[in-house]
Amino acid sequence: MSIPPQIGRYRVAHSVGTGAFATVWLAYDDELRSPVAVKVLADNWSQRADIRARFRQEARFMRQVDSDHLVRVLDVGELPDGRPYLVMTYAGGGTLADRLADGPLPVDEALRIAVDIARAVAVLHDNGVLHRDLKPSNVLFDSARRGSRVLVADLGLAKTLAHASGFTLVAGTPGYMAPEQRVGGGGLDARADVYGIGALTHHMLTGSPPGQTATVARRTPAAVERVVRRALHRDPGRRWPSATAYASALEGLLAGRPAVARPTLRRVRRFVTAVGTAAVTLVVAGSSPVAAAPLGWTRVDDATGALSVAVPDGWARQLRDGGWNPGVIGLPGGRGPGLLVGPDLVLWPDVDSRTSGVFVGTSRSLAGTAGTAGTAGTPTLPDHSGCTREPDRTVTVGALRGSVGRWTRCGGATTSFSEVTLVAPEGSFGVYVQVKQTDGPDRTDQILDTLRVDGAVIAQG
Repeated sequence: MSIPPQIGRYRVAHSVGTGAFATVWLAYDDELRSPVAVKVLADNWSQRADIRARFRQEARFMRQVDSDHLVRVLDVGELPDGRPYLVMTYAGGGTLADRLADGPLPVDEALRIAVDIARAVAVLHDNGVLHRDLKPSNVLFDSARRGSRVLVADLGLAKTLAHASGFTLVAGTPGYMAPEQRVGGGGLDARADVYGIGALTHHMLTGSPPGQTATVARRTPAAVERVVRRALHRDPGRRWPSATAYASALEGLLAGRPAVARPTLRRVRRFVTAVGTAAVTLVVAGSSPVAAAPLGWTRVDDATGALSVAVPDGWARQLRDGGWNPGVIGLPGGRGPGLLVGPDLVLWPDVDSRTSGVFVGTSRSLAGTAGTAGTAGTPTLPDHSGCTREPDRTVTVGALRGSVGRWTRCGGATTSFSEVTLVAPEGSFGVYVQVKQTDGPDRTDQILDTLRVDGAVIAQG
């Protein structure tokens, strides 16, 4: 590709990007003494009336929507051969695709960039424009003297929201476009772009767009996972209702927690999304530090952030983190924080299935003496008929005190259950843990050593 010496009155330096429809050149406006980006429609498309119309429409959209978070159109023109061009803001800090070439970003950096993208897209929506093609190469960084800022570019596939119900062609970039974009026939609205922003956030946090085998950032907090998962919901009605709402949720995360360094990585199955490896402490007065996850184990959190526990990697395939009803073990009703993790949560309840797993739930009504069933505030634990009952034993986990009941030879010769009840100081709340194991040595104590319980979150529930 030869370098044109001049495009209009702009002196060309070199190419900065080539796409399917156009090439972007770095050029200089010698009159105003500033760099600009000049986007020239490719020769093989310049004779297509519909492509030329889309190119002109992009210019109009970009000029119509004036924002510090969006690339601006400064001028338009045509080359002597008839090819149209746009003169735009030059962003010298590269693209998000460039930054992601080195892997996931630190959590706080990813969230700040996602907020800026969401705010930029919200400006588009406020002006009646749907982007439809949010992807890493369309997110630019301007490294001006006033500091780096995020710019959203490329409105080549943008459409007015007023005409969104009339879309008939599939358009967008696989991995980043919403499920409803993959089906012709229209029905798009601003929530399609919310999905796109969520996909970019997922890529920044994990190193891969949604739907690919991802290298998951194991220090991504559970609260961040929940916010991003909502943006990526297949049902538009269950996503964040707007780019502004998503930006506000991300800003709330940034305001509510300390900075997190670039994550340590390892490969885990995609079903488990709320994971972390950092050592943590039991948030109860007088507690001692809780062990970090052993090598070959995965840490999972519940949806509230109150619970965290580590399990062997082979168990960490599916996670339910939406809480539990303490009434199932005879405690007063009302939901509390809870999680269930295992390789197959459909088969897990079947005593004959060779499916290990761990359940952890908390309740402020679990305050009696562990193992004393049938009185108010104490659990009625499963008796596991047909299993061999081992002697109960007491256990201490940080500031929590309680007992472990163990049943062996359940169903298969190697299947066992451990039923654990723990009570916080002064009976302020309790924790119920059930461990089902189908092979190998008893891991109950190892699992309890990694247990983290945030009493402050439980107290607020």
